Amino acid sequence: MRDIRITLNATHIMADIHPCYDLDNFSTLLFSKNSSILCVLIYIVLSLLGLATVCGNLLVIISIVYFKQLHIPTNYLILSLAVADLLVGVVIFPFSMTHTVTSCLYQENVFCKIRDWFDITLSTSSILNLCCISIDRYYAICNPLTYKTTVTVRVAGVMIFMTWSVAAMIGISIIMGGQGTCEEMCLVDVVLTNITGPILAFFTPALIMICIYLKIFFVAQKQRNTIQISISGTVSKMERKATKTLAIVMGVFLFCMMPYFLCIVFLPLASETPPFSLIEALNWLALFNSMLNPFIYGFFYSWFRSACKMLLTGQIFTGNFANTKLM
Repeated sequence: MRDIRITLNATHIMADIHPCYDLDNFSTLLFSKNSSILCVLIYIVLSLLGLATVCGNLLVIISIVYFKQLHIPTNYLILSLAVADLLVGVVIFPFSMTHTVTSCLYQENVFCKIRDWFDITLSTSSILNLCCISIDRYYAICNPLTYKTTVTVRVAGVMIFMTWSVAAMIGISIIMGGQGTCEEMCLVDVVLTNITGPILAFFTPALIMICIYLKIFFVAQKQRNTIQISISGTVSKMERKATKTLAIVMGVFLFCMMPYFLCIVFLPLASETPPFSLIEALNWLALFNSMLNPFIYGFFYSWFRSACKMLLTGQIFTGNFANTKLM
C-alpha cells in the first residue's frame, strides 16, 4: 500500500525508525549476534502471511480453472480477484518487508516507481473486481429472469479486461503525476496522491459497492414477502448465499482498507505527523486482506472445500476429474 505517497520530514522519521526497518544491511540485521529477536520474529510472521496469501489464492485459481462446474461468470470474477491477491503475495509482500521502508520512502528511482505501480494497480484492481462482483450479484438477485442472458462469460471477460486496464491507468497516472523535484511537485504530489488517488482508487468504487449491496438487500427483503415466479427455491437460495458470501468479502475488504485510506486523506490536515509505526500497521492491515478471501470462500463455499480436498490430496493427478460435480 505504499502507493499513496506521504510527504513527511525524512530526518524526523529516520530518527524514530525501529531497528527492524534499518535494512541497509539486511543479512547483518538478521544474522548478527546483536540482532533483535523481535525483528526476526516479525519477518518470520510476515513471511508466513505472504506464503499463506500465495497458497490460498493459488488454490482458488486452480480450482476455478480446473473444474468445469465452476466455469461461470461469477467465478471468473472471483478468479480475477484471486489473481490480484496472489500477485500481492508474490510481489508486494517481499518488497514491503525488505525494501520499501528504507529506499522507496526516501528515493525516487525507477525500481521504486515500478514497485509502487504494482502496488497501486493491484490494490485498485482488487476493489474494481469487487465492484464488478457486486454488479454481477445485483443482476442475479434483482433481475433473475434475465441474469443468464445478461451476464455471460463474454460480459465477465469484458469486465475483467476493463478492471485491469483502468487499474493500470490509475497506477500510471499517480506515479507519473508525482515526478519532478520537491520544489516543483510537492503540492501537486500531495493533492494527486493524498486526495485524488484515494478517491479514484478506493472511495468511489467503495461507495458504488455499498449502494449496490444496499439495493440488493432491500430487493431480497421484498422477495421474501412475494411469490418467486419461474424461479426454483433452490436456485434462489443458492444465489442469496453467494451474494451473502461476496458481501462478507466486500465488508472484510473495506474493514482492512478503510483505515489506511482515511489516514492518507486526512494526513495533510493533521497538525502533527502520525507515528510511523501506525502508518506501517495500517499498511499491513490493508495487505492482510489479500490473505483472507480464500478462508472466507472455504468457510462458506462447499464447492471450494471439496475442490481443495481433491487438490491437496493429489487426487486430480490420478485421473481426469475436471467434470466432477463438487458438493
